[in-house]
Formats: sequence, C-alpha cells, structure tokens
Amino acid sequence: MSFGKIFTKELANSLPPPQRNPRTTAILAVAKANGLDLETVVVDTTKPTPEFLKYNPLSKVPVFVGTDGYVLTESIAIAIYLTSQNEKTTLLGKTKQDYASILKWLSFFNMEVLPNLGAWYRPLLGWDAYNKKAIDDAQKGAAKAIAVVEQHLLNNTFLVGERITLADLFAVGIISRGFQFFFGKEWRAKNPNVSRWYETVYNQKVYSDVAHPFELLDKPALENVAPKKDQPKKEKKEQPKAAPKPKNDEEDEDDRPAEPKAKHPIELLPRATYPIDEWKRFYSNNDEAESMKYFWEKVPKDEYTIWSVKYKYNDELTKLFMSSNLIGGFFTRLEASRKFIFGCASVYGQDNDSVIEGAFLIRGDNAVHAFDVAPDWESYDFAKLDPESAEDRAFVESMWKWDAPVTVNGKEYPHAQGKVFK
Repeated sequence: MSFGKIFTKELANSLPPPQRNPRTTAILAVAKANGLDLETVVVDTTKPTPEFLKYNPLSKVPVFVGTDGYVLTESIAIAIYLTSQNEKTTLLGKTKQDYASILKWLSFFNMEVLPNLGAWYRPLLGWDAYNKKAIDDAQKGAAKAIAVVEQHLLNNTFLVGERITLADLFAVGIISRGFQFFFGKEWRAKNPNVSRWYETVYNQKVYSDVAHPFELLDKPALENVAPKKDQPKKEKKEQPKAAPKPKNDEEDEDDRPAEPKAKHPIELLPRATYPIDEWKRFYSNNDEAESMKYFWEKVPKDEYTIWSVKYKYNDELTKLFMSSNLIGGFFTRLEASRKFIFGCASVYGQDNDSVIEGAFLIRGDNAVHAFDVAPDWESYDFAKLDPESAEDRAFVESMWKWDAPVTVNGKEYPHAQGKVFK
C-alpha cells in the first residue's frame, strides 16, 4: 500500500545525465529502508500545476503528501518524518546526543554546503547570471565548508557514530553535486576522507538503489568560464569561414582516445603474449585448486609479476564491514589499471582486531605504475614475490583461495571477508 507521494524534480540539462533534486535522494533511501512505498512525482517548479501549488505555494521541492492527506514541506522535516516511521531504526542514532548531532549535520550540509555548491555550478550551466568573482567566492565557500567535514572524517568513518545514519544519506545526496561537476581525481587526492566516506555511503544498497549510478570524474566537468550559449551568434558567423577547422577538431577528437591510453605507463610495454583476461575468466569459472594449478603453469612470469599488498594502518581498523568497505573503495579507485592487474584482498580477524592483506598480479614489474592511479595507494605496502619460492607461492594461494589464516607480529588472524579485483 502506498504511503504517499514525494514531489521532486530532475536536472534535465545537467552533466552527466539527469539527476534528481539532491535533497530528495536521502528521502527515497530512508523510505526504502523502512519499506515505505512512495510514488515519485516529477514536477517543473518553473511551471507549477495548481495541484502542486496547493501543496507548496512557494513551488519548491521536495514535498511529501501522505495517503492520509498529511502534507509536509522542507527536506529535513520530510526525511526525519519518514525515518521515524520505523521505531527501531538506527538511522536516527542511539542516543539523544546522536540525534542532535544528526540534526547538526543535516543543517550544516543544507545551509553551508549546498548553497555554495549551487552558486558554483548553477551559473556555469546557464541557470543563473554568470559572474566570475561570485563563482570564485562560491568555490571558496564550498571548500571551507567541506574542509570541516574532511577534518571530522579523519577519525570517523561516518558523520555520527559507527554506522550509517540519516546524516550520511542526506549529506551524500547534497555533496553529490560536487562530485558530479567538480571533484575530479586531483580534488579527491587532496580530500581522501570525504572521498572515502562518499564512496562508502553511496555504494550502500539502501542508497545506490535509489540514486544515479555511481560515477567519479577524472577532471572537473565544469570550469569557471561563461556558458557557451552566451555566444551563439559569433559561432554561426565564424563557422562558414572556418570550414576546414571542424575537420581538424574532429581529427583531434579522434586522436584523443589514444592519448589517455598512452599516458598509462603499462601501455608502453610490449604487447603481452598472454592476455590477463584469460586468467581472469579461468579464475571466475573454475574452483580454486584448479585455478591455481592453471595459474602456475600458464601465466608467463616474464610478462607478469606478483605482489603482496598489506595495509599500513591496521591499528586504526575497527568494524570488519568498514574494513571491507575500505578495500572496496581502494578497488574502485584502481579502475584505470583494471585491464593490467588482477588480485584479491581480505580482512582477517574480528571487529577491532583485524588486518588487511592481499596479493596482486600485474603486467610488468613496476608496482607504482599499477597502483598509483588510486589516491590512497600509499596506505599500503607492496612487496614483489618470487614465483619460484614455495613460501611466496603458498602466500599467493592463500590470498586467492581464502582458505588459511595470516600471521602478523606472531598473532594468527582467521579469514573474515574478501574481495576480488578482476
């Protein structure tokens, strides 16, 4: 049975494809978490219908209308109301202090982060008047606000407590505009805590099921220049005179796909006689014992090398699921090297007493080239393994078969959770 309707809007001319109002995503996520059936109604707030104006005369979204006729505006109020429908929910914290902290972060992102992000991207999309200084000021304001979050997340996995709350879901929806338009690889390297938290929360099923597919920018999609639509007449006049130039531009664009590939150092190696994808397929389709026998016999060790990967800061690990998420985030950031590497990494031990170790196969023999595409790669120690060493072979097999504990500083840790990068 439907619990009600949520009125929202989508950014039809945004980059990349349409995304809903940032304040709405968390509302849909908590509704899903509580099993509440909400009908989503997309409205045009610039041309509101009489029905919508009846619910909100200011023509703003989101707006909730319950099947019992209860109408509620203001995103924070709606999010709390829907979350509280489950009396046993943990999304509102465990204590009154947790609840107050959640309200603090909801307000902070709603009043400090989103207005600055909006003043930064809206003029660049042509929605507001363009003013370079105003955009520079908005960018500085956003950086100042997000720096507060970066510092908080230095010693905290989530905004409040040790598990996801409404604060995280709401805040990720708000800050997603930054990751959509501006926060490329360079920015994420400078803000690793916010980036790690954003990825962790976004990829939780309760959030990802209602959000736009997860994407990260290599470089900003928008720059502080006036929107092109301000110059249509000049373009029309210059096109006939510059007839040859579009061809040159097209040729440049055709060449561009090859440029990023050439920039990856592993691409400069001679073509491998054995494609790594063959090993990945065999590993996926066969049991571990057969896969390892195949690996030692078939994969050429003069074209590929094997490396141990061990997390440097095991003493900072707490919950097992958080450590597993940390591995998942690292794997996501290795995407640019995916076609050159294969590996597994696992959490060993128990909550508040665990370690992270793994083993990787890489094309060539330079671990830096394979792993420095991930901003957090320096959080791991890498050591080259000898395929002729019985000890190293046993280590690789245990990492890829997940059938044995590891011993660190004389203490044995049983296997808990593992992930495969292929």
